[in-house]
Amino acid sequence: MKDFKILQLLDKIQFIFVKMGVDYDIMRKILHIKLTMDERKVPTLFNQASNKNKEDQKYGYIKSLWIYVLFGLMLIPFMGFGQNYLSQMSIAYAMIIFIIMTTLISDFSSVLLDVRDRSILSTKPISARTINAAKFMHIFIYLTYLTIAFTAISLVVGLFSQGIVFFILTLLLLVLINIFIVVLTAVLYIAILRFFDGEKLKDIINYVQIGLSLMLMIGYQVLIRSFEFVNFDMVVTFHWWSVFLIPMWFAAPYELLLNGDISLFTVIFSILAVVMPIISIWLYLKLIPTFERNLQKLLNTSKSKKEKNNRLKTLLLTIICRTNEERAFYRFASLMMKQEREFKLKVYPSLGFSFVIPFIFMFSFSRYEAIDYSVSMGYLNIYFSMLIIPTAVLLLGHSGKYKAAWIYKVFPMKDYTNLKKGSLKAFLIKLYIPLYIVLSIIFCFIYGTRIIPDLLAVLVASCMYTVICYLGMGSKIPFTKPYNEVGDAQSWKTFILLLPLGVLAGLHYVMVAHISYGAIIYLLVLVITNFILWKLAFKHTKTA
Repeated sequence: MKDFKILQLLDKIQFIFVKMGVDYDIMRKILHIKLTMDERKVPTLFNQASNKNKEDQKYGYIKSLWIYVLFGLMLIPFMGFGQNYLSQMSIAYAMIIFIIMTTLISDFSSVLLDVRDRSILSTKPISARTINAAKFMHIFIYLTYLTIAFTAISLVVGLFSQGIVFFILTLLLLVLINIFIVVLTAVLYIAILRFFDGEKLKDIINYVQIGLSLMLMIGYQVLIRSFEFVNFDMVVTFHWWSVFLIPMWFAAPYELLLNGDISLFTVIFSILAVVMPIISIWLYLKLIPTFERNLQKLLNTSKSKKEKNNRLKTLLLTIICRTNEERAFYRFASLMMKQEREFKLKVYPSLGFSFVIPFIFMFSFSRYEAIDYSVSMGYLNIYFSMLIIPTAVLLLGHSGKYKAAWIYKVFPMKDYTNLKKGSLKAFLIKLYIPLYIVLSIIFCFIYGTRIIPDLLAVLVASCMYTVICYLGMGSKIPFTKPYNEVGDAQSWKTFILLLPLGVLAGLHYVMVAHISYGAIIYLLVLVITNFILWKLAFKHTKTA
């Protein structure tokens, strides 16, 4: 069997584990098996990747680290320039802690919360300390890879610009940070499992995964702007609550050792940076029995909540969906989008990005020239919110539980028209329109109520664009295909379907810029066109 270099490195310091009462040989065998299995694991960041064969998935985590190398460039201004270490290194460590902790929660929660191997390991003469040491080191190895990828370039820059002491100190502090984050995350899980069930914890993990994907999608904007900060004249004022700012703990040793600052707060923070990771390990060892007991809750994933009957919702649903079949499939699609974690993980980051990107374009232009919002047409940036529609419509045809689609054959249905219609309407009502309403309120606040006709036109255009995307994607039966069938051909369709979106936005601009009452005329035309298009698109269809 293949041996791993990281395990050969651990062999050189095995005496540390032996002194801690760990059976090193057993721990090494457990780690070897886990690392071998992990070679085929695809990280969360690339879960949206499509049709990959097993060979492509091998070493998936290592191959994914290039994205962290790219985002690590934003650390260069903070670690490579300036001598105001407390402020700039606090910012740098805040970024590092955020990336490491969110990645830990999104990609390695399955390791911390693993209960599957208990039936194997717990029946063998292996101490709990050895099992937990293997679990801890398994996570620590991958976080070390991540930390190296994220900080390597900025560390090299810091070595040449700040000196060897800065470099060595940063390496030591990064080790302490990784230890502290692993334990902090475990304690967080203990607290959640103490008061909630396993299903709630899985939901929280899912939302962290969504947040991580969203942050990485918009992070390039921070990357671009971070290089504008090269003069750190910030003055830090200490307060009693500053002791709870964890990044400042790890920034304080730089002031103490490199700038000779021996003030009370600097000394206290420097002590915390060393002592707290050590205390956290002791706390983790003490809480392990409680953690193991609470992990049993993960085996109980039952979740039954009855939705209250709301008359207003029932009335609106009757207006939106004209037939009983369509209303039934509307509810079914709404539940699928709400409860299926894989769908949320793939769609919600794009939903968040569609919310952010109109403001990115709007404020990018305002940086270079003054804008009179009372006459500006910058509100047309709201069309960028429709970028979610092709992706969502594509993924509506897929599901992690696609094998259950046989139930469609059992239903006494003559065709799948109501199923498709109800699913598209569920996406619009449950996901897109709430996003659009929030954007519209903000845009009205910025540009004034004069843009209300334009916003209504955009709403109708989004409904029409949804049908265009549905037709362009091949009008699949919802939730009947596995996610790994979302291949390159479908991605190209998503890209091509951006062209009709550009046409709609361009027509809107021309109508408003050159025709009196152009927005109202455009709205009326869109309403008629939208009505006809929905009628024609949803003729009775017996096949997907």
